[in-house]
Amino acid sequence: MPGGFAQDSGPCPCGGGEYSRCCGPLHRRERRAETAEQLMRSRYSAFAKGEVDYLLHSHEPTESRRALRQACRQTRWLGLSILAVDGGGAADLEGTVRFEARHREGVLVETSLFQRRGGTLAGEWFYVRAIELDSQ
Repeated sequence: MPGGFAQDSGPCPCGGGEYSRCCGPLHRRERRAETAEQLMRSRYSAFAKGEVDYLLHSHEPTESRRALRQACRQTRWLGLSILAVDGGGAADLEGTVRFEARHREGVLVETSLFQRRGGTLAGEWFYVRAIELDSQ
C-alpha cells in the first residue's frame, strides 16, 4: 500500500533483516540513509512496497508520481544482490552501487550513481541516475 506502511513487520525486501528496523524507518523518514548502498537498498524496498513518496524524495525530481506508481504496480520484485560498491560512505560525496534486482520477468543489473544533496557531507544521499543498465 503506497505511503501507508501497512506491512511494517516481516522481512525487508532488500534482504537486510526485519523491515521495521531496516528500510521501514527510512521510508517513514525517521532516519536517513548513511551510505549510498543503504539508500539503494531502501529504494529497492520502496519499489517493492510501493512507497512512491520515498522514491520521489530520494531522487532528483525527474520522475513523475504516476510513472513511479505504475512501475511499482507492474513489477513483482523477488530479490536483491549487491554486486559492487565504490565510494558512497560516510566521508564521501558520491558513490556507485552495482546491483542485481530479480523480478518475475527477469533480472535488472544496474550501476547507479548517488550523490549528497548540496555537495556537502551533511547532505542526504539521493539517486542521480543509472550509469550502466542491463535487463536480462
